[in-house]
Amino acid sequence: MCTTSSITDIFLDHLQSEKRYSAHTITSYRHDLGQFEDYIKLNYNLSPLEVEKHFFIREWVASLSEQNFSARTINRKIACLKSFYKFLQRRSLIEKNPMQQVVSLKSGKTIPVFVTEESIAQILDHFSYTDDFPGTRDKLVIELLYGTGIRLAELVNTKDSDINLYEKLIKITGKGNKERFIPLNKSLAELIKLYSSQKTLLLQNESKSFIVTDNGKAVYPGFIYRLVKKYLSMIPVLEKTSPHVLRHTFATHLLNKGADLNAIKDLLGHSSLAATQVYTHNSLDKIKAIFDQAHPKA
Repeated sequence: MCTTSSITDIFLDHLQSEKRYSAHTITSYRHDLGQFEDYIKLNYNLSPLEVEKHFFIREWVASLSEQNFSARTINRKIACLKSFYKFLQRRSLIEKNPMQQVVSLKSGKTIPVFVTEESIAQILDHFSYTDDFPGTRDKLVIELLYGTGIRLAELVNTKDSDINLYEKLIKITGKGNKERFIPLNKSLAELIKLYSSQKTLLLQNESKSFIVTDNGKAVYPGFIYRLVKKYLSMIPVLEKTSPHVLRHTFATHLLNKGADLNAIKDLLGHSSLAATQVYTHNSLDKIKAIFDQAHPKA
């Protein structure tokens, strides 16, 4: 008889190998399923495979709200269970799907946090990075995230072979294993040349990973998080200091300069325009500020 643990492993392997879910999502789903399993076991002495009624799950959702989880986080957990129970039903491991009467919570859209043009220029153009390999690598990471808008996972998974300096392009493999090409501006291309020469000269490693640690190992998400936080923390008014802030900044600055929304969608690797439209809120804020400052009747 299959245990919940073994079924969970099979389910997550299915999402990773067949659905092409990111490693970050797989980790989150594993935590969500474990959290739900603990709740059901503690309160009802059941396993997730034995849950047939939707009210068990609704009570779990209510308990999450009482613990002040955000609607967005709870909705991710609900999505995880919906996918899990649909998987179980398709494999004939359960007869009834308890998620059919469970709906997601309503949540307001949040405005993406971004860095102003003045502040990003301060970090990229006026901050003195060290001349050694770590300094060049740090600046390249910041400039790559801002200059291309790529996701953290996409940066970590970028290989040396994905860089085409002749055509000034970088190949990115995004969600769903979809590939897209993003142009490299002149300064970014020059920085990549410098970084690559230092990397070859000093490390002489056989790593295929483009961005590496000081000792030549492939970088990992935590490494990039700490690196980005180190530099974005120099901006005192910034609410968040994650790599995703630079992705938001890339999109917002393009939109503020008049870039087409569909072009931004393609650069970001969004599957639909709806995901990109959130950046129009920041653009509208700038338009309103200009209006308030310049219009005689404002």
